[in-house]
Amino acid sequence: MLTSHLSKDVVAGSSTAPEGVAALDRAFAILFAFRPDDKGVSLAELAARTGLYKSTILRLIASLTHHRMLLRSEDGLYYVGPATLQLGALYQRSLQLADVVLPLMRRLRDKSGESVSFYVRQNNLRVCLHRVDSTRAIRDHVREGDVLPMDKGSGGRVLSAFGDDRGELCERIRRDGYYISLGERDAETAGISTPVFSAAQPLAGAFTLAGPRSRVDEALMLRMRRLMLETSIEASQQLGGDLVSLRAALALLKPEKAH
Repeated sequence: MLTSHLSKDVVAGSSTAPEGVAALDRAFAILFAFRPDDKGVSLAELAARTGLYKSTILRLIASLTHHRMLLRSEDGLYYVGPATLQLGALYQRSLQLADVVLPLMRRLRDKSGESVSFYVRQNNLRVCLHRVDSTRAIRDHVREGDVLPMDKGSGGRVLSAFGDDRGELCERIRRDGYYISLGERDAETAGISTPVFSAAQPLAGAFTLAGPRSRVDEALMLRMRRLMLETSIEASQQLGGDLVSLRAALALLKPEKAH
């Protein structure tokens, strides 16, 4: 049985934090110490994960349980409390996908000079949900609402690989975290895509940076891999998605040489 009630002498005075921001940082360190596969965490384990003294953790836990951010079981183990779910639901309801991806797409466009699209999967097709055009006169021409195939182009390949599709190519894309397309959908166009994940659905969509092959050659796309992956991580983090595969892919890239 779980309970959010502590003795009155523990809870008393827990509404204020005498250490100000430092106390908040420590409280958040406790909350973020919990992992998806935890079946309850002991005080000793929390101390090991956070580096905080047990006495400090106990003082902070008094406030966290008082506000239902944590629960304590009868055997002394701690669990994430229902108030976190309430906050998560509020965040999801207030969050608009465009508010997250469009600023990141504009940043990609500004740093690369090329057009950036955000694709989502609909059955066996992909749809351009958001688009930020290059300022250059010669560019690839895709509009919001355009429907494109899944089996051609970097966006379709990434959506397939991180969906339910199987095969050697999909496994490689899942490992690398990106796919580079050289003239697959259009002989004159090249692009690179990376996935975006969310809490609402495992695969939210895919970023695609694309342009004419006269400018967007393989060398440029190889240079863009790190920025694309970092942008997907940032978007996925804001959307509450799983970052494990993206971080693993980023770790595979060789460090950039200093100029």
